[in-house]
Amino acid sequence: MRTYETIFILHPDFSGDQGAAIVEKFKTILEDQEARILKTSDWGVRKLAYPIRKQTRGNFILFVYECGPAVIGEFERRLRIEEAVLKFQTVYLEKGFEEEKPKAPETEDAQEESASAEESA
Repeated sequence: MRTYETIFILHPDFSGDQGAAIVEKFKTILEDQEARILKTSDWGVRKLAYPIRKQTRGNFILFVYECGPAVIGEFERRLRIEEAVLKFQTVYLEKGFEEEKPKAPETEDAQEESASAEESA
């Protein structure tokens, strides 16, 4: 199984419940083809670099998933058919995907040790 990342831009009118319904629809499409979804992220409505279909804003959605190469063709075909999707791009991740772990906040002891190390230098 290969790891892929797809970013697609939804029409700005499809945000909130309508956008969530479209995201669920595409999740279902991938799951029906036995893809394993690793991450989905809604980046919200953002300004586009250039107008697409007379729209200057779009709702950005990110999918990271594992599947066989044959699944990509069907998934992209469905993205093309959906009127709410303005643009999309799929990228193969050669090194796979690792979830970014949030950094733990420094404890007071660690802060004191770093402060004392700076003073002695």
